[in-house]
Amino acid sequence: MKRRPVLVVNFGSQYVQLIARRIRELGVYSEIVHWDTLLEEIRGKEPYGLIFSGGPASVYSEDAPLPDPNIYDLGVPILGICYGLQVIAYQLGGKVEKSDHQEYGRARLRVIKRDTIFEGIPDEFDVWMSHADKVSDLPEGFETLAISDNSPHAVIASSDRRFYGFQFHPEVVHTAYGKELLANFVYGVCGAHRNWEMGDFIEEKVKEIRETVGDAHVIAALSGGVDSTVASVLVHRAIGDRLHCFFIDHGLLRLGEREEVEKNLRALGLPLKVVDASDLFLERLKGVEDPEEKRKIIGNTFIKVFEREARNVEGAEFLLQGTLYPDVVESAGIKGSAKIKTHHNVGGLPEKMHLKLLEPFRELFKDEVREIGKLLGIPTDILGRHPFPGPGLAIRILGEVNREDLEVLRKADSIFIEELKRNGFYDRIWQAFAVLLPIRSVGVMGDVRTYEKVIALRAVESTDGMTADWYRFPYDFLDHVMRRIINEVRGVGRVVYDVSSKPPSTIEWE
Repeated sequence: MKRRPVLVVNFGSQYVQLIARRIRELGVYSEIVHWDTLLEEIRGKEPYGLIFSGGPASVYSEDAPLPDPNIYDLGVPILGICYGLQVIAYQLGGKVEKSDHQEYGRARLRVIKRDTIFEGIPDEFDVWMSHADKVSDLPEGFETLAISDNSPHAVIASSDRRFYGFQFHPEVVHTAYGKELLANFVYGVCGAHRNWEMGDFIEEKVKEIRETVGDAHVIAALSGGVDSTVASVLVHRAIGDRLHCFFIDHGLLRLGEREEVEKNLRALGLPLKVVDASDLFLERLKGVEDPEEKRKIIGNTFIKVFEREARNVEGAEFLLQGTLYPDVVESAGIKGSAKIKTHHNVGGLPEKMHLKLLEPFRELFKDEVREIGKLLGIPTDILGRHPFPGPGLAIRILGEVNREDLEVLRKADSIFIEELKRNGFYDRIWQAFAVLLPIRSVGVMGDVRTYEKVIALRAVESTDGMTADWYRFPYDFLDHVMRRIINEVRGVGRVVYDVSSKPPSTIEWE
């Protein structure tokens, strides 16, 4: 079924898929296209409108990504976000220059002229800025609709041509009324009609999986987390018994996780084989401290173990992974984006793999996958599990991984999660975990000087994993968790709480 999309034009922003996802949340189909093929995409897809993403470049630089200027003569509505605003202004004759005062984080937006784009939105609200350049002179036919302290042209428009620009990011949760602003553009300016539901995704993806796999068999890299579990149930619906699920115990799991995962997966009716490869993983990680090297070793070992198991499955040609978009963008899978870290699903893979990758959720976010899981009938206690990284506790032990430190971290993490559930915090939090730091700290226990390990606790709120803020626990709760960990986990003498947001930090420490 052909749907008219809103095209999101990628200029290298790490939030480009987040923009597309926000449009899908509005019930309108969206696709991401690259800036240098935009003219062909417009002619082939007849979009309702275009949204130019942000990006790391400056429009006045020699190698700046700039689309074919003929797009402005096609009568298609355009919304530019951050760098996208600057592209519109620059290409249509305005002036863009380096700002004397950069804007990063929250800023107060003040509407100075009402327009369709502000329908149902107040005259002042907080937005999320992230820019070092600014528009200093508007192109002919444009006017300023809103300003901030450091952006004299924070919202610009040429209403008769249906061109708009936001210097801020409406797609992130930190911008108040961001969803309403996008809805006003998509519905009010573009005149789009609802044509997208998650049920459509399931139907189309099942068909795509059947066509891609053909008569071959698929082995699933099942971790028991939300992503791989939902992916396996989806593929099982598509190809039935030609899916073969393997749960690899790499020795880097949380306390009691192997038993819990096996119970959950068998209850879903998935064909499952548990493979204990913990000795192999720990041997290969011996002496390794660099987090990128850990991820690559674990990723390579995962693939080798799966390839070994695949030899016993006649007709196995595909490896299923629950890769999500944040994994891809942080591993620089989107052209123009900066690499943040390698994820085992998308990085560290051998050049000569014996299996082809099947990644049905590569363009989705965690909450979208949870929605698919609900539609597939997966129990909420499985879908509500916090994200857990593929490399497991190896990237929550800063430094070399060994059995002693794994045991310390497992116990501390288990106490933290147990108390979160007992006190009703677990379901309010996107992700929570403990980290073992590569330092020791002086303390006193029973009038004796101690020199023990340090545990850091991390808990964040988020809707998609692309941005996150630290969770504000009551002090009494943190005090209780700290006392339990120090009293019950031998070798730990200090507990700290991480109050960093993403950005500038990442959710995981490594």
